[in-house]
Parts: sequence; C-alpha cells; structure tokens
Amino acid sequence: MKRAVSPGSFDPVTNGHLDIIDRSSRLYDEVIVAVLINTSKSGLFTLEERLDMLREVTRPYPNVRVESFHGLLVDFCRAQGAAVVVKGLRAVSDFDYELQMAQMNVGLAGVETLFMPTNPLYSFLSSSLIKDVAKWGGDVSPHVPEVVARRLAERLAHGAPGG
Repeated sequence: MKRAVSPGSFDPVTNGHLDIIDRSSRLYDEVIVAVLINTSKSGLFTLEERLDMLREVTRPYPNVRVESFHGLLVDFCRAQGAAVVVKGLRAVSDFDYELQMAQMNVGLAGVETLFMPTNPLYSFLSSSLIKDVAKWGGDVSPHVPEVVARRLAERLAHGAPGG
C-alpha cells in the first residue's frame, strides 16, 4: 500500500489545504493528514477542534484519515508506514524552507517529500491570513470550508480558547 502523510497545523484548514489533500488522495492508496501538536504555540483552535474540522471536511475521501502527532515528522511517518510526505508549495519562499526540511527528512529516515504546486486559486491563502481577515470582520467563506467559516465566526465572537 502506498501511503503518504500531509502534515500541518491546520489552524484552521483552508481550501488550499483541501486541494492538496484531494489531489494527494488520487495519487496514494492512503493519505494521513497529520496535525502537529505544538505545545509552544497557542492556536486559535484547540487540537481537538482542528481534528474535528479536518475529519468533517475530509469525510468525502475514503482513503484519507486524520491523526495528530508530536515530535519528528519522520518518526510519525515511520510509525504509520508512510514513505512520502506531501507538501503544498504556494511560492518560491515556501520552497526555500521546505527544501531544507525535505533534505533533513530523507537524511534522517529516508522519507521522501513530494512538492505539489498549489492551485493558483489558493496560492495566496494561509491559515494566518484567514485568521487575520476573519478577526477584522472580513468574509473568509470563499476560502475555507463552510464548517470552518462557521467555527471561525463563533470563536471570534466568543474569544479564543487559550490553547
């Protein structure tokens, strides 16, 4: 079975993320969307909320599952039996950073990285930009799944969870 991992913080998941997940799901028998647990960062959404949203929006893909991980991505890949990491690239600036990570991953554990160019429709999207626009009352609904738009509106109306 050809298995790939699509890692990220997904705080929150955007249509750009979903595009990469969708396209990856057509290339691999199984895609594991791996949500990083970063204890040094406080996100807008809790880990459980991010996992829930991702599970809901990836439900149409029978070969996609959502998991969380901490530590080295290559250790997670090894534990899952995945030899490939799929990363979406929006711009050359993404490539500079991601190339270093890819070279380290292959050196540490032989885990390869597939760089997938982002659909131009989503090339400007980032979770940070979505949160900033939503925080100031902008309409992010064209750029995120409906459940994310709804949860963003609820969260920003009631304040962040604090972790």
